[in-house]
Amino acid sequence: MMENMLFGRYVPAESLLHRMDPRSKLLIIFFFVCIIFIANNGITYAFIAIYTFIMLTMSRIPARFLYKGLKPVIWLVIFTFLLQLFFTQQGTLLYRLGPVKIYEEGLKQGLFISLRFLFLILMTSLLTLTTTPIEITDGLESLLNPLKKVRFPVHEMALMMSIALRFIPTLMEETDKIMKAQMARGVEFSSGPLKERIKAVVPLLIPLFVSAFKRAEELAVAMEARGYRGGEGRTKYRQLSWKTADSLQLLVLIALTVLLMLFRS
Repeated sequence: MMENMLFGRYVPAESLLHRMDPRSKLLIIFFFVCIIFIANNGITYAFIAIYTFIMLTMSRIPARFLYKGLKPVIWLVIFTFLLQLFFTQQGTLLYRLGPVKIYEEGLKQGLFISLRFLFLILMTSLLTLTTTPIEITDGLESLLNPLKKVRFPVHEMALMMSIALRFIPTLMEETDKIMKAQMARGVEFSSGPLKERIKAVVPLLIPLFVSAFKRAEELAVAMEARGYRGGEGRTKYRQLSWKTADSLQLLVLIALTVLLMLFRS
């Protein structure tokens, strides 16, 4: 399962995206999530696809690794497409077989929403694939720094989000171990009636929650043992440095936004 895990993992590599400032990557992901909803036709989605492909190429993440990570998500994308295809009954009727009707608007919406979902997964995964948890924490803290004026716990919030991202692969690995242990005792997760499958999940969730709370307690004790008392008075060994490449990447995203606005239906 860990080999197929995409989101939450960091893959070290020598690429432009790995060397970029984490603040610029966070801003790019945030604005990309916003502007992708501007796309509403084939041309605008083609621009989004080209931009996403360029970013993936620049990251130098192996294509085989990306493919393995997307395999569990593909079924969700297909389900989203079929949901829109069969339940959106607007536009010209394209095909009819008994009660099953496929409309032009359903086909278009299914394709566009599925692509939007896929691009969002790829781009948000790039953040964790090319940025270490420490860099994400520093970047978030720097971007949210103005909120300190209203006594917002910026450092604690950034640390909490970074730890949550870091522990996604760990919890997935723990789930895999517990599933194998339960299967060795005769528990079936993929066969039998639906009611039995739901019952089989309970022995999986209880040890998973116990393990998660235990890890959280161990982490808290370790942080206190090392003198952690929050962000007040803390210094940083690694200083963030905004480079020319970061500014250029934001300019490219602004240009993409302009293109989407111009070619939007």
